[in-house]
Amino acid sequence: MIRGGAEGTADSAGLDEVPSPAAARLIGLLRAGGWTLATCESLTGGGIGATLTSVPGASTVFRGGLITYASDLKASLAGVNADFIAEHGVINERTAQEMAIGAASSCRADIGLSCTGVAGPDGEDGEAPGTVWLGLALPTGWDDRIRGRLLRLHGERGQIRAQTISSALAWLSECLGEAPRNFA
Repeated sequence: MIRGGAEGTADSAGLDEVPSPAAARLIGLLRAGGWTLATCESLTGGGIGATLTSVPGASTVFRGGLITYASDLKASLAGVNADFIAEHGVINERTAQEMAIGAASSCRADIGLSCTGVAGPDGEDGEAPGTVWLGLALPTGWDDRIRGRLLRLHGERGQIRAQTISSALAWLSECLGEAPRNFA
């Protein structure tokens, strides 16, 4: 068992933290709806998945995730259109939406949640640090089940990554709180 907070231990890696209330709320909403979730993350490097799995019992609803930090992995692992990436880059709504669809499909989950953006300190694809797109693929039943949300965040690299994680969890919780409007 690893103890203490020395560099290189589980504690210093943030693996011994108290689960976030936002993650616990989201896990509860997923359980109540009977839905499963998968993620596709770029700038957060797995931080959304790590935050979710800090909640005891998350395995009942969290299927897993893809970390597509490199642009080419967004195409090869998540199924984002490679020609679109070549022409438009990866910091945009369509890429985020296709990442979410790809995560749900690859992990056989009801819902896909994604993030792509620039944490800094340098820009990418002509976008400034703090430019982030979230993508969401909700279950059948929502009229607008494929969604994207633009975030304009401020702060240092770590702050932008943390804000992306909290924003993604909050947005998905908000969306799951809506009543599906299009059941056949």
